[in-house]
Amino acid sequence: MTNDALTFAPILPWPILAATCLAVAAFTVMSIARAGRTGQSRLQRPVRAPALRGAAVVLLVLAALRPGWSAGQAQTAAADMDVFFVVDTSTSMAAEDYGDARPRLAGVTKDVMTIAEELAGAKFSIITFDSKATVRMPLTQDATALRTAMATLQAQNARYAQGSSVTGARQLLKERLAVAKDQHPGRPALVFYAGDGENTSAEPPASLDNANIAGGAVLGYGTDQGGRMKDASTTDARYVQDESTGEAQDAVSRIDEQQLRSIAGQLNIPYTHRTGSEPASAMLAKAQPGALTSSATDAPGRQELYWLLALAAFLLAVQEPLRHLTALRRLRGSSRKAPAA
Repeated sequence: MTNDALTFAPILPWPILAATCLAVAAFTVMSIARAGRTGQSRLQRPVRAPALRGAAVVLLVLAALRPGWSAGQAQTAAADMDVFFVVDTSTSMAAEDYGDARPRLAGVTKDVMTIAEELAGAKFSIITFDSKATVRMPLTQDATALRTAMATLQAQNARYAQGSSVTGARQLLKERLAVAKDQHPGRPALVFYAGDGENTSAEPPASLDNANIAGGAVLGYGTDQGGRMKDASTTDARYVQDESTGEAQDAVSRIDEQQLRSIAGQLNIPYTHRTGSEPASAMLAKAQPGALTSSATDAPGRQELYWLLALAAFLLAVQEPLRHLTALRRLRGSSRKAPAA
């Protein structure tokens, strides 16, 4: 048994659409009243024009509500999901112990783009955290924007580092997941956490919440031997110095896999260590995104009606350029018939 009730899926918040409709109605009434005071019949064009324009705009506002009827079952695309990349950009992510002595962030960029190719069609967002958490890219299907955002990511300058928590993006991620769920109920969300597990905050890391997560993985970068970090505040490619020893020596950052496994447990997603030598298929197999992308699922279908309202608005508005064209032709005809001075 299907539910054939009329439903709405507005493309803008209700208050904005309601305010727009009221403003258009008020402007239309004022225009009609102004035209009526000229003493012309209400059936004449000066009165009809604002009424038709107002009606066209109201129809467009109603179309923006996206009314529709339930229409049986439909196949939903498996790529219809939200993917959040939570990336550690603290100074330690500049440590050169990924692959052939490249910075850890280089590995993150490579893996993020691999995941994006595997989940083509999904919406992607980037949240970074160091001393503070930031939404670097809101949810979008623009692969070029994702590539550009990842290519420009840099580890935090050691000069401005004030300590970072491995769960520093906790609150921001929770908020963005809630917003995505409100906008698209039932749409699965994947989280890929990328970091080295090194907690330099004075406070113990808070627990992450996995209430709105359908899957993903924690990706760990770095080695037990550790790596040195280039000092971005210098121009001579020096490395960050370890000031705790009182001697001039390069600081070394090491991966904390125990911390990363703890985060994976909190999110109820698998943990995988990324060294640059294993194939990306191993990472994706552990994350199991294929379970969400390999098959389509049945979902209630929907017969959209917004196009009927948009078509009606077009028919009402098309008379406006025709009216101006007719008036222009009459004006040209009058100027040609006018006697020369």
